[in-house]
Amino acid sequence: MALAVLNLVWGSSQMPTGSMVNRIAFISILFCSGLGLLPRVALGQDSSGWAQGLHSRARLVSGDNTGAHRLAGLEIALDSGFKTYWRNPGESGLPPRFDWSGSRNVKSVDVRWPAPSRLEDAAGVSYVYLGDVLLPLVVEPEDPTKPVHIALNVEYGICKDICIPARAELARDLGTPPSSQADIEAVLRTKVPRKQEVGSGGELAIRAVEAGSPDGKGFTALVSAPAGTSPQLFIDAPDGWYFSTSAPDARSRVAITLDEKPAGQDAPVVITLTLVAGEKSIECTVGLDANGKPR
Repeated sequence: MALAVLNLVWGSSQMPTGSMVNRIAFISILFCSGLGLLPRVALGQDSSGWAQGLHSRARLVSGDNTGAHRLAGLEIALDSGFKTYWRNPGESGLPPRFDWSGSRNVKSVDVRWPAPSRLEDAAGVSYVYLGDVLLPLVVEPEDPTKPVHIALNVEYGICKDICIPARAELARDLGTPPSSQADIEAVLRTKVPRKQEVGSGGELAIRAVEAGSPDGKGFTALVSAPAGTSPQLFIDAPDGWYFSTSAPDARSRVAITLDEKPAGQDAPVVITLTLVAGEKSIECTVGLDANGKPR
């Protein structure tokens, strides 16, 4: 079990640099609390589809059985005061990991991520979901004329004062009742960031990205947000690239610092910027050169 926990934590590809101390502290908390020595039991579903875990439960839901792509969703319900993590967990935490290998008649599963919240505590800055979250799944069948069965082994972090690795084994025949089509569509419409180009207008926008930042190791994003909101910028980058962001200044400029990149990296890279303000969110992709400057 010790090796399993170490592999899960150290294998996270989305933990920014500067968080090495947080990684060590995170592992220490698991072991010192004794929880790191407990098995991560894979719990099966009850009659309503929920798999009950420590301070959380998870299930798969299905939309209607229509179209070339089918809608489904992964629901995670959390006990009061607990959190789980976005695809990039921030400086500490465990991003969800998905294994769809037990599925039948499934060509691909595209996980759509609702915008996260930014949380700062003793462990550092983390990107989280508080309360319950529904992750929409866009499923492409291999043969649209045949039934689709999705099977998922999922690992995710549950945190309050300490973090607990949770695991669930879930399965669902898509298109069978009850349908959660309306709920999934609502999340896609209102909570998943809308894709937008840098330089687009609008109330919420990344107006431009410029080379240079206060410390000279990154770039600057110029943002627009609705009056009365506090915009937050989240960055998702390929393995080995780690960035941190400042709060917007009086001119709505966000400094983005390149903290670390893969050794010997000399090829360009594409990162995703997610801008959140109030209930609205957008997502833009930005190409960077090998030094983290906009191309």
